[in-house]
Amino acid sequence: MTVRRLVAGVDCSTQATKVVVCDADTGAVLREGRAAHPDATEVDPQAWWQAWETASEGLLDGVEAISVGGQQHGMVLMDSAGTVVHPALLWNDTRSAGVTTELVDEFGGAAAWAAATGVVPVPSFTVTKLRWMRDFAADAAARAEAVALPHDWLTHRLAADRTGIEGLTTDRGDASGTGWWSAIDEDYRTDLVELAFGRSLALPRVAGPAELVGTTSTGARLAAGTGDNMAAALGLNLQPGDVAVSLGTSGTAFARGVAPTTDAAGLVAGFADATGGYLPLVCTLNAARVLSSTAALLGMDLAAFDEAALGSAGSDGLVLVPFLDGERTPDLPHSTGLIYGLTRATAVPSTMARAAVEGMLCGLADAVDALRTQGIPVERVLLLGGAARSRAVQALAPSLLGAPVVLPEPAEYVALGAARQAAWALSGAEAPPAWDVPVSKPEASILTDAEAATIRAHYASVLSKGEPLLSTPR
Repeated sequence: MTVRRLVAGVDCSTQATKVVVCDADTGAVLREGRAAHPDATEVDPQAWWQAWETASEGLLDGVEAISVGGQQHGMVLMDSAGTVVHPALLWNDTRSAGVTTELVDEFGGAAAWAAATGVVPVPSFTVTKLRWMRDFAADAAARAEAVALPHDWLTHRLAADRTGIEGLTTDRGDASGTGWWSAIDEDYRTDLVELAFGRSLALPRVAGPAELVGTTSTGARLAAGTGDNMAAALGLNLQPGDVAVSLGTSGTAFARGVAPTTDAAGLVAGFADATGGYLPLVCTLNAARVLSSTAALLGMDLAAFDEAALGSAGSDGLVLVPFLDGERTPDLPHSTGLIYGLTRATAVPSTMARAAVEGMLCGLADAVDALRTQGIPVERVLLLGGAARSRAVQALAPSLLGAPVVLPEPAEYVALGAARQAAWALSGAEAPPAWDVPVSKPEASILTDAEAATIRAHYASVLSKGEPLLSTPR
């Protein structure tokens, strides 16, 4: 009788902790659990631990290895005893917007940052949060001795043989989103920690992609873990030429790369991945919520909104710039949404619904184009996330994104990628196990290439016209 080896993957996301238990050889999901996080931009990390305990309850019998995929960029500051000195500032906490520009300038500008680390800091990045802490939370900053990311903190907490801040680990993928680990040099830039914070801090050791870094109290081995986008790439088994476009709370477009990228414009973050390669990525703050917010405005549920968008003959020149929560790419943290082209003819629910879908996708199409400018081939788009289930999104995406689209079967790909990393570390093999990712094709696009070009041209024009307003602090 064949004995299954079991591994667990954890997705410690912005909104929830999700746990999947998988067959280490096939990736088949055998058990899963979930627990919500507080809806906030700063969180006591203890909430993540409580969510882990709830989500994993009753799931871990027989699990031999665990890996944590965590939300990128979140900042956890600890004293020498490992006590958290301030609630963790999450990626979507943009209060550091005011200090980001000065921090970028102090190092010599955007091009200098890109050349040194592969990224240009925006308010989402951890390095800017260090500067904010220095300037606006001085008492807590004075007690800090170490800085970690959410996945680092949870992995450290899971390890039974660690105390204080000794033995903190991270991985190159998540570390590359801090602003002080360089995907160019494959090493920490401690000078950038000191630039941001005014002094040095203890940093987690960067573990290898398939390294086992500890053991839990139940005897399960701990893999290195990684950032959520890096884990998703593992879960999706991205191949060269694939671009994943995720339409969740935020929108992301990312791909596998064979060399680090250095985009001085700051659109493409030159991250490392969880396998030893690279993960150029573009992130927007606004994706699925653009659709749900517009649906609420129109008094529709999402199903009715979808039908309305599909039933419209087109947006008829109505453009919705979807920066409802400010924006990260382009770097406009104080911006708001804009509606342009409102007339009696376009002030109808179906046209507004169609413009919302187009506006969200145009923002992601700009993201995919930014990858292309870095030499990343775009042969196929894997469309995932909550908004990817929209038939209107599926019908418009191929033409607006400029590539064939496939739909991975709905799954917890961050948690699956973490589980795949755990299976890899457990096996000692040179490469991750080959787990199958079922995909389907949406119906044919309802846009011609010419129509898609017109929509994108209108969007770009409105973005340009609205730039002074979009750049003005609220």
